[in-house]
Amino acid sequence: MIEYKNVGEYGGKGLFEFRITNDHGNYVDLINYGAIVKSIVVPDRYGEKANVVLGYPTTEGYITDPSYMGATVGPFANRIANAQFEIDGKIYSLDTNDGVNNNHSGSAGFHNKVFDFTISDSEVIFFYKSIDSAGGFPGSIETRVTYKWTDDNELIIDFKVMTDKPVPVNPTNHSYFNLSGCDEKIQAHRLIIKGSNILESSPDYIPTGKIIPAGSHFFNGQQMGDAMKDGGINNYYIFDSDIKRDEAMCTLWEGNSGRKMETFTTYPGVQLYTGDFLGGDVDSAHGKPYTPFDGLCLECQLYPDSPNHKHFPETILRPGQICNHSVTYKFGLIA
Repeated sequence: MIEYKNVGEYGGKGLFEFRITNDHGNYVDLINYGAIVKSIVVPDRYGEKANVVLGYPTTEGYITDPSYMGATVGPFANRIANAQFEIDGKIYSLDTNDGVNNNHSGSAGFHNKVFDFTISDSEVIFFYKSIDSAGGFPGSIETRVTYKWTDDNELIIDFKVMTDKPVPVNPTNHSYFNLSGCDEKIQAHRLIIKGSNILESSPDYIPTGKIIPAGSHFFNGQQMGDAMKDGGINNYYIFDSDIKRDEAMCTLWEGNSGRKMETFTTYPGVQLYTGDFLGGDVDSAHGKPYTPFDGLCLECQLYPDSPNHKHFPETILRPGQICNHSVTYKFGLIA
């Protein structure tokens, strides 16, 4: 069942909130500002339901949020070094919103745009079309984000992007997860990532171009806190090539609640970010301002800074092509 209501206006466009409820009474809330995942409410081992993503009670919280909370990020997620890239011999310059670099597309970012939408029996489909040269990105970029919430407690997110000029694209979802329902921070969560290699990065998270072993940050079920002894984590993991794509690429669980989340995707890797810079003075959906390590992101995506590394998988989308990727977050209970 899908219900929706008007919750205000932003930039002259209506803001709407959507609730998709499955046969078990578990639900997902979405808003068309940023095509955001506002809440995912699922039960623990005792049947008690809680929201397992970070967010805000009203749209005003998202409008002032600096952390891309629950948002659709694009047209290019993650960082582009020196806010520049070259296509067919022409250099394009983007906004510098992370030092000298571009992060999550700067002013062109989808995270603060109001999407149009349609609703089917089981899906909410968001649409946005950017203008040519927005934030420095060439072309008019058409993006469709489809959300489906199943009776198996799966949130299926499909991205489809088209363009009229060559442009780098790399959309993702930027939800922060806490399977305790924010009763605790993330240190006691356990994680498996089926990727034994990561991209080597500079201190400002720009890939050097080298692929290196994950080492002490290889996740095979250990507690997050054990891997975070030297601080937070912001690594891009490359999924191992022998893993079948119908298998969960990541599995996250929390022992006290018994909740588990499996991640399936068509993308070649995932950015793990442990919420090091969370903070602010706005009360959250969990009743108080968020602070570092209240949630973690598993951002399935293409390689960061790909346009500046010829040996990375291609991210340049050309006219007549379609970028089509999916991410599924499936919720259940540990045995």
